[in-house]
Amino acid sequence: MLKRYQVLLPDWLEDYVKLLVDKYDLSFSEVIRTMLCNWILATVPNLYPELKLGLGPKDIHEMVKAEAQEDMNREDVHRMLSKIYFESRKAVEYRMAQEKKKKKK
Repeated sequence: MLKRYQVLLPDWLEDYVKLLVDKYDLSFSEVIRTMLCNWILATVPNLYPELKLGLGPKDIHEMVKAEAQEDMNREDVHRMLSKIYFESRKAVEYRMAQEKKKKKK
């Protein structure tokens, strides 16, 4: 389920998001969601080294690099986003469970 939030962005970040919107034919919200998920994938495994995800920043870098060399079609982009969202959700659920355990102690 998606919820609506208002996010204030500086001009330079708005310009960058718009660039990605045009480049990948995604919505503004999808780009912001993907940016948040990439941040999650980059940080949560550093906080919890025991967490093993099926996708990390290096993998995303490789996907983006491959896209730069050959145009990805819309289905490939959405397949990539699905992987990113799935792994991010696993990371978030893991972290939330760990934080809940800490509160109980």
